[in-house]
Amino acid sequence: MSERSAMADCVDLSEAQWFKSSYSSSGGNCAEVAPGFTGVMPVRDSKDPSGPVLVFPSDAWESFVSAVRSGEFGDL
Repeated sequence: MSERSAMADCVDLSEAQWFKSSYSSSGGNCAEVAPGFTGVMPVRDSKDPSGPVLVFPSDAWESFVSAVRSGEFGDL
């Protein structure tokens, strides 16, 4: 089992409050996050709320968000 899979199995998401970016338009390809978990950031597809959840280490998620904001991926 990978470290990421083990992390997802150890996080109780039953009380998660999911949020979509304010930049998301209705009906688009959107990811939702559930902040408030120590050391991790759960992420899921807004079109499939009962589907799989990816759980990233907080520092990796912060690096990703920083890279998006600074334009490292170009125009997404």
